[in-house]
Amino acid sequence: MAPHPDPSSLALGYAAENTITRRDLQNPTHTQQVTLGIIGVYVVAIAILWNVPYVRMVLWPFKMLVIAFHEFGHAFTVLLTGGHVKSISLDPNEGGVTHFYGGSQGLSLPAGYLGSSIIGALLIFCGFNIVASKIASIVLGVCFLLTLWWGKRDWLTIATVLLAVGLLIACWFIEHAQALRFVVLFIGVMSSLYSVWDICDDLILRKINESDASVFAKRYGGSSQCWGAIWAIISVLFMAAGIVAGLAAFSQSFAQQEKDSQKFIPT
Repeated sequence: MAPHPDPSSLALGYAAENTITRRDLQNPTHTQQVTLGIIGVYVVAIAILWNVPYVRMVLWPFKMLVIAFHEFGHAFTVLLTGGHVKSISLDPNEGGVTHFYGGSQGLSLPAGYLGSSIIGALLIFCGFNIVASKIASIVLGVCFLLTLWWGKRDWLTIATVLLAVGLLIACWFIEHAQALRFVVLFIGVMSSLYSVWDICDDLILRKINESDASVFAKRYGGSSQCWGAIWAIISVLFMAAGIVAGLAAFSQSFAQQEKDSQKFIPT
């Protein structure tokens, strides 16, 4: 007869695990506090850089990648709802656009913001740990190169995307990839709040390709500001979920993370 676990011991173990998780969230470690501080700095820095002429060119490769995440969200939902994707184009100034027919527009329009928010939350989660960031950076490197296929192919865009890939590679060799965490976090924050940046582009800078909030409002009623606010709140909630998950899953110190990273593709 197979042994049965004692229900009381299971309950105690579950309670202890929950207590540890609550303690980690209420009292973050020094490493986690640094990570949270950097996330806050990134939010402010991206908000400023996104809207400053000429200076915002620094964000071009990362913006291309985030726009790609957004457009992939549209394309994936179109395919899931029985539609067909004709083309995807990316431009750091004009924004992205996915040409498609069929499918559910009511679902595919908000799916862009939802997709970039989910990917951003996952990257923020990975940014709390070096090994997780290494895994994420491999995927990001491939995605960066794919943006050259769909993106605007002028020499400046190509050069900045290749520089971004070079930055990812270089960060693998800085303090056993410690710096890689902060690059992954940066992209995660930008992607998580893409709905906010995109709507600001549409309402303030009046870029050529309208935001999804504007298109959705024209087709289904309401104002673009209202839909934009709703999707922005959803984006912030996803970002918060990524942060909470990162705090709960990764409590290792800088030193312990460096030690662990040497066991996974050491540099």
